[in-house]
This record gives sequence, structure tokens and C-alpha cells, in this order.
Amino acid sequence: MAHDSDEHGRELERFREYLCLMARLQLDSRLQGKVDVSGVVQQTLLEAYQAMAEFQHRSEDNQVAWLRQILANNLVDEVRKFHAKARDVDRERQLEVALEQSSSRLEAWLAAEQSSPSQRAMRHEQLLQLAEALAQLPADQRQAVELHHLKDFPLAAIAEQMGRSKGAVAALLFRALGKLRKLLKDNDGLDRNDAK
Repeated sequence: MAHDSDEHGRELERFREYLCLMARLQLDSRLQGKVDVSGVVQQTLLEAYQAMAEFQHRSEDNQVAWLRQILANNLVDEVRKFHAKARDVDRERQLEVALEQSSSRLEAWLAAEQSSPSQRAMRHEQLLQLAEALAQLPADQRQAVELHHLKDFPLAAIAEQMGRSKGAVAALLFRALGKLRKLLKDNDGLDRNDAK
């Protein structure tokens, strides 16, 4: 039984950095420093672990969607702590939609049309590898990549948010993408030559 528990834990653990990335992409910049993203992700993984029987009977696509739903609910709960307002169902739904859109942008960044089950499984594995690689970047490089490539912010907006010049942001992006290419290549991931 303990062996199964360890295996289930490892199975879920591979989604940790992906969920951290999704959470960071959804948090308003004003809440970035206030919400404990790793705590929210830990809670998400714990809830998924407790419902492991449901998790295991899902396809890879459905597993990822299910984890995003749990994450969205946990983020709403966390954000609600910072907003003393009554429950806002529209805000919760907007967060769920935003998580789906971020995931879609991330998938689009990795690959275009891949429709066979093996291609979808490969794409999910690449998403997890990309999230792991992003987590290894210095914080400023990771933030620049997330804002530009995953949130579609223009350089000027990133520069303003980060308190840097457009040239400095462009240099951060250049260094970050080079490091991502190396990390992904070293991990048998995709070579991101087609990155924005």
C-alpha cells in the first residue's frame, strides 16, 4: 500500500511546476507577493492525492483540466482572503476561463496541431518540461518570459511593470530564451527555435 502511495505522489508531483506556472500567470501583479503560490499548489496536489481514484481514471487531457479546476478553486479561495467582498461567482468563473486560456497559450507556444493520443501525451510532457525549465530561470528572466510569451504583454508594459527599460527587458528575454533552449535540449525537450 505504501508503494502505491509513493507512486501516486510521484505521479502528481510531476505537475507541480506546471501548476505553479498556471497560478503565477493568473494572479494579479498586486497579489503576486501576497499569495503563497507554492502553498496553493501544495493544497491542490493534496486534494488531488486524496481523490487519486478519480484522477487515475481520467485521460491525460482530463487529468490536466481537473488539476487546473482544483487550482482555480484554491486560487479563488486564496484571493478571497484578500478581498473582504462577498462571494463573486463571476470572478471565480473568470479565473477558471483565464486558467484555461493561459494553458492554451502555453500549449500553442509549444506546438501547433497535434491530434493523435500519442502526440497529445507528448505535448503534455513537453508542457511539464517547459514549466520545470521556467522554474530554473532567475526570477527576473522567468517573469519577463511569462509576461511576454504567456500573457502577451508588449515590451513597454513589461518594462513598466518590472521597472526596467525596454532594452533591458529585451536582453532578459534573449538570455532567458537561450537558457530555456539549453535546458529543454538537455532534458530531451523541444528546441524552441520558433519562440517569439
